[in-house]
Formats: sequence, C-alpha cells, structure tokens
Amino acid sequence: MMEEEATPFRRILLIAILIGIISGFGSLLFFEGLEISIHFVAKVVLGYNLPLEGLNAQEIASWSPPIHIWLILPVITLGGLLSGILVYSLAPEAAGHGTDAAIKAFHGDGKVRWRIPILKAVTSIITISTGGSAGREGPTAQIAAGFGSIAADLLHMGPRDRRLAIATGIGAGIGTIFMAPLGGAILAAEILYTRDFESEAILPAFLASIIGYSIFGSFKGFDPVFSTEDIVWNVGQIPFFLLLGAACAAVGMLYIWSFYRSTSYFTDLFARHGIPPHIKPMTGAFLVGLTVILLAYISPQGLMLGLGSMGTGYGFVQLGLYAMMPLSVLIFLPFAKILTTSLTIGSGGSGGVFAPGLAVGGALGGAVGTILHLLIPELVPMASVPAFVVVGMIALFGAVSNAPIAVMIMVVEMTGNFSLLVPAMGAVAIASVLTGERTIYPEQVSTKAHSGAHRGEYLVEILQEINVGDVMVHNDKIISVTPDESCKNVLSLIHRTEHTGFPVLENGFLIGIVTINDIRSATKNGVPSVRDCMSERLICITPGQNLEDALDLMIDNDIHHLPVVDPTSHSTMVGYITTTDIMKAYSRRMQEIGGAQ
Repeated sequence: MMEEEATPFRRILLIAILIGIISGFGSLLFFEGLEISIHFVAKVVLGYNLPLEGLNAQEIASWSPPIHIWLILPVITLGGLLSGILVYSLAPEAAGHGTDAAIKAFHGDGKVRWRIPILKAVTSIITISTGGSAGREGPTAQIAAGFGSIAADLLHMGPRDRRLAIATGIGAGIGTIFMAPLGGAILAAEILYTRDFESEAILPAFLASIIGYSIFGSFKGFDPVFSTEDIVWNVGQIPFFLLLGAACAAVGMLYIWSFYRSTSYFTDLFARHGIPPHIKPMTGAFLVGLTVILLAYISPQGLMLGLGSMGTGYGFVQLGLYAMMPLSVLIFLPFAKILTTSLTIGSGGSGGVFAPGLAVGGALGGAVGTILHLLIPELVPMASVPAFVVVGMIALFGAVSNAPIAVMIMVVEMTGNFSLLVPAMGAVAIASVLTGERTIYPEQVSTKAHSGAHRGEYLVEILQEINVGDVMVHNDKIISVTPDESCKNVLSLIHRTEHTGFPVLENGFLIGIVTINDIRSATKNGVPSVRDCMSERLICITPGQNLEDALDLMIDNDIHHLPVVDPTSHSTMVGYITTTDIMKAYSRRMQEIGGAQ
C-alpha cells in the first residue's frame, strides 16, 4: 500500500503532482475538444457567430444570431440522443453534473470506474456544443477526480489517500479550467460539505492547482476567463450589494428547487411508463430547443434571451460585463437559464451546474444594477453596473454551492478584478445566510461527522463529546452489595437483575468490585462472602471524563463496568457506567444527528 511505504509528506507530494499533471493535460484536452465542437456546430452548422467570453468590447459587439433558427431544434435534440445513448449504455453515473458525482465518490468508497473520465468528457462536449445549458467545470471535476481514482488503483493507495486524490482532483480540475488556481484549491476543501471544511485537501490542492494551471496556461495563455474594462464602485453602494445578495438567495433557491424538481419529474415519468432512460436527455434537449425557438419568434429581445439560455452562458455574461444587454433580457434571463439548465441536466444530460449558476447570478446582478442606475443614477452610475454582474455571480452560486469563499475567490480570478472582494463578501454572506444548507449538490454532507470518509474518526468524536456524568447511573439507582453479603445471595441477585457486576460498599465507601465470574468461582470453591472474592484493585473514572476515556479503560482492562467516583475522593462513588450505557448514549446521539439532517 502506498500509505504504508511513504511518509505523509511524500504521499501528499506525490498525490499533488500526479493530480496536477492530470488536471492540466486533462482540462486542456477537454477544453480543446469543446472549442472545436462548439465552433463546428455554431459556425458551420448553424451559421451562428456566438459571443465568447474573453473578447474585448469591439470584438464581441460583432456577434450575430444563427442564420436558420429552426436548425437549433434538430441539432440540440440529436445531441441529447447521442449523449443519452452513450451514458445510459455505458455508465449511468456519468449522467447529470459531474461535480456531485465526484463528491459522492469522496464520501463513499473513493472509487470511480475507469471508463468515466473519457465518457464524461465526450458526452459533455456533445451536450454543451449542441446547445444544452450546462457548464464545463462539473465534467472537468469528474474527469480529474476519475483519473485520480485510476491513479489510486494503480499505486495501490489506501482509502484515505484515495479520497484525498479525489478531493484534490475536484479542486485542481475546476481551478485549471477556469484559470482560477487559488479558488479551485479552496474549493477542494469547501465543496464537500455544507458546514465543514476538508482541511487535509488544502495543501495538495494548492500544489496540484498550480501545476494544472501552469500546464493549461502554457498552451492557452494566462488571461482571465472574462475581460473587463474599468469597473467602478464605492462604499456608498454596499447596501445595494447587500440587497443583491438577498435577491440572489431567492433566485438561488428557485434554481435548486427547479433543478431537482425537474430531475425527479423526468426520473419518475420514465420509470412509471417504462420508457428507456436513453432518450431522457433527448427529451430535455428537445424542450430546450423548442423554448429557444419560441422565444426567438416573439421579438429580437426574445431571440437574445433564448440564445443566452443555451450553452454555458459565458458569452452573454461577457456582454453583461460590457453593459451590452437590454434590461428586458437581463430581467428574464435568470429564469430562462434556470429552466433550460433544469431541462438539460435534470433530464440526464451531461454537464455542470457551475457555469449556468454564474450566468444566472450575473444576469440577475446586471438587472439589479441597471434598475438601480435608472432609479438613482447619481448613486449607481452606468460604470458600476458590471460590478453588480460580478457580485451577482459570486453571491448566487457561492450560496447555492455552499462554497462562498471558494466561489468568491474564483470569480475575482476569472475577472481579474480583486477590488470587488469587499462588496462580494457582503453579498455572498447575506445570500449564504438566507439560503442556509440548501444546496445544488445533494451529495454534500453537513460535516465530517456525516461523511463515510471520516466514519472511523467520527466514532471517536461522538464519544469524546459526551461526558461520563451525562450518561452514568446515579447513586440512587445503583444496585450495590456489601462485603459481608453471601455469594449465594449475590448470584441470585445477578439472575434477577441480569447485571454482571456490582460495586461493593462499606459504610458508604467504595472498597471493591464483584463480577459474575468472581461469584461463580467463589460458589464453586465454597467461598462464603463477597469480601473473600471481590477485587480490591479499583479501576475508576470521574464524571468529567468522556466516554472515549471510559471505553479505553474498559478495553485495556477487559472489563465492562466502571465505578464513577468523586475527583477529590476515589472512595466516594457518585455513579456507575457500563458498556451498555455507552452504547445507548452513542445510539441516542446518532439519532439526534440523523434527525437534524
């Protein structure tokens, strides 16, 4: 096993370097494949000069819609069909958004089937390039985590290192594809829980993200994902950013509800009617295409709205950062994007929910900023509207992913504007508090205590948090015996009570312990009284010690009972605790935690 042959430092170093190289080249190949496919479908098939992230204002202003809008329907439907056939024929776990599958693997057995990374890449390229509303970060996370699992198989890693490789892969993969190594590294630790942090993943994720970022950037350049001009904001606008945080919480909860409502609906519908799941993604894709075409025939703004709800949505976020989107589109785009994402991924299409979430938040921020500019231009000038776009991206997805710190850092890396950290902190804090533990990633667990990755540690943690004094049997309920009591009477007492041991008290003071084995041996050898067979070697515990201490004493001494004594006088017994009491306390605590979930 690798974890037995290497020091912790060498293990972490090996995992980080390995995952970093995998993330760099894996992200590069996936990105190149996606770019080629998007260019072919958009330019060659649809005649669509689509807006792209990273372009300057003059370049992106020349975007133009598809020549034949109606072609969108057969193209996106065919993409859904191909993706569904591949996924449900070869690996159903590749359906949906990949980050959640990687999180599930971390909390589960830490294993990802070898076919998943390649299959996820291919199906996600098909889904996104044909117009499905999905992102590239989820597939990248699952691809990197999957290759991390493969490496763990080949290197015979133990469970701990296997899970560490998966967590590191999630962060390094996402950080690399988004050119946001710092945010990606923190995401590796933050994305796994709703109320906890996987601190062990931080150091390898930092190193892996740097390596992946360096490899990817060496081929694609090191510019931020989004281009921005000078973004202006001031301290007087902070109340408006907090208001945006509240709006992001409301729309974010709608995003979560719609996404999983759609997922449940498609699953139930196809199962109830016995329809093969292979055509689920096709059905969702068809509905997306139909929605876009209907919007396109309503008005020019409807066309822009429909096109903005397709793909990753990043090109239209870029338009928002240049204030090139009409207010009517900004107002309705969050809801259109939520609908198309729910239909695309909720039906089993392959892709991520990160990019659509950022697009939803960016459009919402742009709408709030534009409305504020129209109402109070002296407080919110037009130059401040892009700040609301960026902060909206952070607040909405930071809240629904339960990863506010990582998302905040990632988005400012993606825009290259760290001055927005201050308003973003306020907005994402408000959004996160209002959203609570609602999450777009249902495989997240609350804390390490609920994770299979930390189950062994958790057993200890539960025992450590419960004091002996909270669960011991108190003096008034303790059955004790005296040293002069006959062994025959004590044996009868054992049969009546089914207890296997009793404290021996003389004049109210603890002087010994007598167990069923002592009594059986005494009666067999004709020993008359308890005094002659009891054990005077007292192993005791105090009320302030915890159940782990009690269990350790019992295991070390091969006993099942402990007198609980006054800390200042070990001959003064205040209670009694048995292994049964410990198990009952542990069970109650587990039920409390389960109920809290």
